[in-house]
Amino acid sequence: MKKIDELKNILKDLKRVVVAYSGGLDSTFLLKAAIDALGKDNVLAVTARSETYPLAEYKEARAIAVSFDARHLTINTRELNIKNFRSNPVNRCYYCKKELFRKLNAIKERCGMKHVVDGTNLDDLKDIRHGSKAAKEEGVRRPLLEAGIAKDDIRRFSKRLRLPTWDKPSFACLASRFPFNERITAAGLKKIEDAEGRMHKMGFRQVRVRLHGETARIEVPKNSLSLGLKLKDKIVRELKNLGFIYVTLDLEGYRTGSMHKVSWIHQRRSAPFKQKA
Repeated sequence: MKKIDELKNILKDLKRVVVAYSGGLDSTFLLKAAIDALGKDNVLAVTARSETYPLAEYKEARAIAVSFDARHLTINTRELNIKNFRSNPVNRCYYCKKELFRKLNAIKERCGMKHVVDGTNLDDLKDIRHGSKAAKEEGVRRPLLEAGIAKDDIRRFSKRLRLPTWDKPSFACLASRFPFNERITAAGLKKIEDAEGRMHKMGFRQVRVRLHGETARIEVPKNSLSLGLKLKDKIVRELKNLGFIYVTLDLEGYRTGSMHKVSWIHQRRSAPFKQKA
């Protein structure tokens, strides 16, 4: 419980916080910890709605916030209006988070809060996180990281608190389904949201439908590949009904950052030829 005590002390020092709240594992745990440490009147959960965030995820986040009796505010973010986000560079997340944290800071000032906090934890340091730069620039505090809390800790503590997200699979915004440097469109985001929604209804708890032109490359955990093969005819039919011409099941299974490999290969191919000395 040392980490929990440290987290409580950090939150108490922050006094009044705006929580960047998506309804995922990390932000749900942070919201509950903040309410327990500070009381609900000193905590404001803010959820951003946009084309990159599935409606089903928002509804779940809202329901959890209500169950906590939390103060909860929904805002609209318009990432597709940001040219540097829309063009989908490798550091796309920087522009998204910059937009979000600016708005959260404005809410903080307007509502008399002291700090904006997010659910970044130790495990996030293992991955490429361009949004971290935006968080630093906007003065966002990261209580879970500051307390030395990792993803497994969050799951364990969440289970102990009987939070509904304790075993929830990780989720990333729908823009992460596009190969880098391919334009992100509202139509493409909706197509991915609908495809993943249909996959969830078939029994896949964790799924990524990566968009490669007219091809859907589906990633599910390796232990779900057999289900994917069993339901292949239904999957193909459902996704072709959404407009995909080709539907593939990635036999490597789900893994984070798979689109970074596509970007790296393209960079290698486009690099000028250098003759060996």
